[in-house]
Amino acid sequence: MVLRKIVRIDEELCDGCGQCIPNCAEGALQIVDGKARLISDSYCDGLGACLGHCPRGAITIEEREADTFDEEAVYAYLAGEQALDCSCPSTVVQTLKGSTPTSSVYQKSALGHWPVQLRLVPVKAPFFDDAHLLVAADCVPFAYPDLHDTLLAGRSLVVGCPKFEDARAYADKLGEILRRNDVRSITVVNMEVPCCHGLGWIVDRAMEASGKRIPVRRHVITVKGELLEEER
Repeated sequence: MVLRKIVRIDEELCDGCGQCIPNCAEGALQIVDGKARLISDSYCDGLGACLGHCPRGAITIEEREADTFDEEAVYAYLAGEQALDCSCPSTVVQTLKGSTPTSSVYQKSALGHWPVQLRLVPVKAPFFDDAHLLVAADCVPFAYPDLHDTLLAGRSLVVGCPKFEDARAYADKLGEILRRNDVRSITVVNMEVPCCHGLGWIVDRAMEASGKRIPVRRHVITVKGELLEEER
């Protein structure tokens, strides 16, 4: 154990609303017996991304002895069977107020190639050469209506689901794509739910495997369709 900063939850203040859960990218928080709880010290990076999302102020950062943060353990947890359990924050049912299109004007697609599924694209293809690559989670196009105009235009695309697919196989294949093609930049876009952040892990491992240093920009789409940017 080491002395470090880590999340503390005041159980007397916590009412189990769950608003903190989607804001913990590592999946370290869960609702257990009606209260938010830190399920493992090694899953908490202590950066406090969940702070400010608790309406009752039940979450703070304290300094105490705890297991060191283990990124590999976090990935294994999110990608493994526990991430597929019904308690996973990505399966929390929400009712959203969708909007009705106000225009019947046909919107042109910005897609420049096919296929796009990471499992199906070849590792060497003309659309990867001198390319700006967009690596997107499967659910992003459904949640974010402006994908074609703001993120896809001018970029080559690969899509995948880090929760239900073999993330390590994804990382191996993407690493081979980066190694064998002249990719100029990478834009990663995933949903806000914790398990979807595994897409960033895939890109990081692929970069390591390729031996290259390519500029990466990261975006998060909320379930309400808002675009957030994370500088790297």
